[in-house]
Amino acid sequence: MTASRSICSSCARRKRAFTLAEVLIAMSISVLIMGSIVYGYLGTATRAEWNAYSLAAQSLALQRIEQARSCKWDPEASPPIDQLVASNFPPEVNILDIPVSGTNIVYATNFTTITVVSADPPTKCVMVQCVWNFKGRRNYTNTVVTYRAPDS
Repeated sequence: MTASRSICSSCARRKRAFTLAEVLIAMSISVLIMGSIVYGYLGTATRAEWNAYSLAAQSLALQRIEQARSCKWDPEASPPIDQLVASNFPPEVNILDIPVSGTNIVYATNFTTITVVSADPPTKCVMVQCVWNFKGRRNYTNTVVTYRAPDS
């Protein structure tokens, strides 16, 4: 009876323990899951940062549109007044309004295009393109377009 008990107790001990293969498989699955979580977190943080840059560039483009909308344009005045011309809006380099610490300043350039859409009724198209760079990888462009009629 003692021999059968020792055989059963050694079987029970073997059933309670993990084999090396099981431990390695469990650890590799854990490493894959943790790696995926870290990769997802880093990707999300990069995308959030890109969105902040894009929003700041959109804001710069909208500022330039507001400058164009506030120009005096009255073709019926004597003499006619037209300040809404491309020469009044040269390319402008600005700093993106993002949190800055140290040397992470990001510059953006606004390009303004003004075209005559119609002479009767007088209408102009104002397009502002804000070009900015994300982490030195490539340039992105935010574009805002509006139409403008003369002052009344």
